[in-house]
Amino acid sequence: MGDRWPEVVREVLCEDKAVLADLPCYPEPAFAAEQVQQAGADKEKGAGADGRVLGAGEKRKAEDGEPGRDLKKAKLETKALKAKRPGFTDDRYNETSYYIENGLRKVYPYYFTFTTFTKGRWVGERILDVFAREFRAHPAEEYERCIRAGTLTVNYEKVDVDYRLKHNDLLANVVHRHETPVLAKPIKLIHVDDELVVLDKPCSLPVHPCGRYRHNTVVFILAKEYNLRNLRTIHRLDRLTSGLLLFGRTPKKARAMEHQIRNRQVVKEYVCRVEGDFPSEVIECEQPIEVVSYKIGVCKVSPRGKHCTTTFQKLGFNGKTSVISCKPHTGRMHQIRVHLQYLGYPVVNDPLYNHTVFGPEKGRGGNIGKTDEELIRDLINIHNAENWLGMDGDSELSMFKRTDLDEAKGCSAGDEEADVGSREPSPCDEAGDGADSPSVPASVPVPAPAPTPPALPPSMPVRPPAGSKVTVATQTGQEAPDLTFNPDKLTWDEHCYECKVRYRDPKPKDLVMYLHAWKYKGPGWSYETELPDWARVDWVEQDE
Repeated sequence: MGDRWPEVVREVLCEDKAVLADLPCYPEPAFAAEQVQQAGADKEKGAGADGRVLGAGEKRKAEDGEPGRDLKKAKLETKALKAKRPGFTDDRYNETSYYIENGLRKVYPYYFTFTTFTKGRWVGERILDVFAREFRAHPAEEYERCIRAGTLTVNYEKVDVDYRLKHNDLLANVVHRHETPVLAKPIKLIHVDDELVVLDKPCSLPVHPCGRYRHNTVVFILAKEYNLRNLRTIHRLDRLTSGLLLFGRTPKKARAMEHQIRNRQVVKEYVCRVEGDFPSEVIECEQPIEVVSYKIGVCKVSPRGKHCTTTFQKLGFNGKTSVISCKPHTGRMHQIRVHLQYLGYPVVNDPLYNHTVFGPEKGRGGNIGKTDEELIRDLINIHNAENWLGMDGDSELSMFKRTDLDEAKGCSAGDEEADVGSREPSPCDEAGDGADSPSVPASVPVPAPAPTPPALPPSMPVRPPAGSKVTVATQTGQEAPDLTFNPDKLTWDEHCYECKVRYRDPKPKDLVMYLHAWKYKGPGWSYETELPDWARVDWVEQDE
């Protein structure tokens, strides 16, 4: 089982933070730069039912007419339907379990239902036509099979392939979900009381469900293994960034802490390891930062960007790389990493900003030598060619879903620390409006046989291992993860592409970045973590 899992598994987030299709994740799909650049344009400008872009006056007229009243009614009905959907409950946490293998925390595959409401441009179209055009993870024949089998439903009811979508239709697709593994490092609790949880987040672990991660996230692991539930996110860290992470246990405390961060009452100090011998004097970088693309989560220094300031001070040099203290006084996306790139001392193993995609000088002094469109195109080409892990797990890059720009902002690649405390609400918030729909019960019938898949190499298993079951994974509640793979907990689905393909485990170097949130200090409180091993001045990276 050590090579079953993908180095990169990409999923797409719909408007309510869920996807409709289980995406085959290896080999990587070819992404289209035009979709990234154009995403969100229609929504920003406004579009008519025929897809024509409307001006402001036309848009107001359209909304004031009879169709506009119908649309408003449909939106109210949609909200009512949405409010009835369950959020993250105990059943969600218990739908599968973990095991440890090759130093990685892995999730047993499980059945899951992705949901989304019908988009305006889909109204009046055949459901099969929409899926064949908008979701290219599978051919139209596969979606037709799912519709006929009743695993792709409308308002949780089976429909015909010729069904035409209506405004408040809730689409649901049952998938056999495989998650990406993360490093099997423990979450260290630093402080826990009735109002606050403070912890040291391991690298490689996303804060909350987003993209291709769900159970392999901080909030799920805290709920399943530490019995810490109903937590409210106060801020967040990049998936690859380790260090201090704070959660509120009450709405009042979460709002208070968010207010302190937003009003810059919290002093934050990070530590990182950068290339070269960093200057001995204190360096203050005040270069403005602009988001090049929310879609793929990439920024650069630009006069058009927002003001931001970071103070850097060298802590030591081992003859090759330097350990430095970083104090961001603002909270722009990737602020520390972008400023270090600009100064010419990028984080040693930063998969995004320490790359020649930014030019021969890797973006030093803001010298990239290409337009934003060319940079986006090159980033996508590198990702496709190398199964590149530079794009964070929270980015929304995909050829299968034209996600609007403002939707991409919610789950784009995270910040080292954001000014806005909780850009992405915790899945455990009281609203109970999560995108997750009920899990598939064990009694759900196995869909009819799919068309014969392409022949696989002899090394790839095409039959389920002994002891596997076509049922929802064994539930374990708050038990610790299995220390070895347990075949009795493996589910197998004959229609699941990932069940038939073997993948390499990700390499540890792809799951670590030498950037750590070290100390936070606010009005009347302060917390700090132990320093990682790589932060020792005399530390030298071992060759693989």
